[in-house]
Amino acid sequence: MGCQRCFISGRVQGVFFRVSTQMKAHDLDIKGYARNLADGRVEVLACGDDEKIKILEDWLWQGPVHAKVESVECEAVNEECPIGFMTN
Repeated sequence: MGCQRCFISGRVQGVFFRVSTQMKAHDLDIKGYARNLADGRVEVLACGDDEKIKILEDWLWQGPVHAKVESVECEAVNEECPIGFMTN
């Protein structure tokens, strides 16, 4: 069980990226959040089973249908696991 923080670049705001990530995380029983950043990226914190986090990381490269992902940068972090998966 661990946590990964990912930064996703490309056309990832205004295309339901956060909500789609929330739904995928819910399906995988991953806790954390997805939020828009001022520089146009989306930040995702994913906490849970390492194998399921890897599945989510792979999905982040695709995202929802209207997204155009250019890069996904993830790193392991030592953070308290949030309750549920939030978007803001």
